[in-house]
Amino acid sequence: MNFNFNNPYSSTRLPVFARNVVSTSHPLGSQAGLRMLLKGGNAVDAAIAAAAAMTILEPVSNGLGSDAFCILWDGKELHGLNASGRAPQSWTPDYFKQKYGDNAASPPKRGLDAVTVPGAVASWVALSERFGKLPFADLMEPAIEIAERGYLLPVVIQEKWAAATPELSAMPGFAQAFMPWGRAPQVGELFQFKAAARGLRAIAQTKGQAFYGGEIAQALEKFSAQNGGSLTARDLENYQPEWVKPIGRDYRGYTLHEIPPNGQGISALMALGILEKFDLASLALDGVDSQHLQIEAMKLAFADTYKYVAEPSAMKVSPEQMLDDDYLASRAKLIDMKKAQDFGAGNPVKGGTIYLTAADEDGMMVSFIQSNYMGFGSGCVEPGFGVSLQNRGHGFSLAPGVNQVAPGKRPFHTIIPAFLSKDGQPVMSYGVMGANMQPQGHMQTLVRMLDYKQSPQAACDAPRWRFNQGLEINVELAMQASTVQGLADRGHKMEVIQDTYQDFGAGQFIWRGANPKVEGYVAASDSRRDGQAVGF
Repeated sequence: MNFNFNNPYSSTRLPVFARNVVSTSHPLGSQAGLRMLLKGGNAVDAAIAAAAAMTILEPVSNGLGSDAFCILWDGKELHGLNASGRAPQSWTPDYFKQKYGDNAASPPKRGLDAVTVPGAVASWVALSERFGKLPFADLMEPAIEIAERGYLLPVVIQEKWAAATPELSAMPGFAQAFMPWGRAPQVGELFQFKAAARGLRAIAQTKGQAFYGGEIAQALEKFSAQNGGSLTARDLENYQPEWVKPIGRDYRGYTLHEIPPNGQGISALMALGILEKFDLASLALDGVDSQHLQIEAMKLAFADTYKYVAEPSAMKVSPEQMLDDDYLASRAKLIDMKKAQDFGAGNPVKGGTIYLTAADEDGMMVSFIQSNYMGFGSGCVEPGFGVSLQNRGHGFSLAPGVNQVAPGKRPFHTIIPAFLSKDGQPVMSYGVMGANMQPQGHMQTLVRMLDYKQSPQAACDAPRWRFNQGLEINVELAMQASTVQGLADRGHKMEVIQDTYQDFGAGQFIWRGANPKVEGYVAASDSRRDGQAVGF
């Protein structure tokens, strides 16, 4: 761990050093995972228990009706799991145009017609069956206890919870689940979710079968039909998550790994491939040249991602073509160090979310992300089992193209776990939450660690920027005034804001020592959320 552990940024967190570690965006979620490690489980058991608990602890960002992705090191090799949901069999462009008019550009943002088949529960089952040590039912125990007994609402989550309720209060099941006093809970108030405890018990007792073909599936079909949706128990019964091979890109002697499309992780790989053509370490860490260069590289990567990335079977170009070194070198040449630009896509053919991570002393490392997409997802909550449903269907397009909706198809996805290796050996499991901030956060924090030797906690605490579209970016209030002015002078259209939840992402990081039994891990948790890294 050859880092400079002097942290130059204001922070409420210190790095955690331990042989067994769990890091999530809520302390009780981290402790749920730690309970499994103390019980004799491994990092996969810890991650599943934490993920289940987080559906209760941070319902703004995820729920039992979420999707998920995972990258894990099993001690010998890297594995990827894509548990993003597929469109119901009824979904065609005509289905939506008949309901919402010919001018509709996409499925709706909220409601049952925004819900694809949820994949998170299936991811827990798949991970447990292949890599877990403890009985699956044991992994649900902390979440069931938290849902039944309740927990006291923390500061950051409460702020976003309250902000979402005016828009969602009339959605089916929302007020019953998330407005127990006719309003959002206040900081420190006890929130209980007994319906979700019932759902979790059914999932625990049946190893998820209740959700995909059993009583929960039947309840979801009935709830959908009653509220204008078309999700069926058959859609759920036919769902299977997909084991995939992560894609990767070398950077400064390390390799960053991401889940392949239909996710946006390739954006981070492309941006790093562009940045590798420059000597970033020679530029001032928080200076305008380094930040401008990173922004422009990210914009170039997004231009291609938004044009080409979709369900793999629908893509016209391959990830290999998009990551081709000659192609990325040609894109790097488009950057003007003195001027912000609005880039279009190139032609590579020529050549609301929670993230958590866990690691154990035997060397297993898990990078896991779970999301309902936008805050509270569709806003719809099946009342019998407390299933809060995502709104990933809104990510489809109704127009012809690679991301056009079709039965059984997966939409373009924003949630992405990340993993770093060196010479084929594991180094770090990490992720940064927050819609299109995720690949931007992957890139910015990794540059700090690899180019500038900052520790994971310092890289996590450092001020960030976020590219939106065109020349528009947001920057955090803590960014140096001279850097902000310098970016403005180069044509970046900026808004300086201070958001504690999503605008600049929130990360969890676990960096591995050479021998976990001796050197252990160093873990970092982002102060932009309520989280905590814990270990022993």
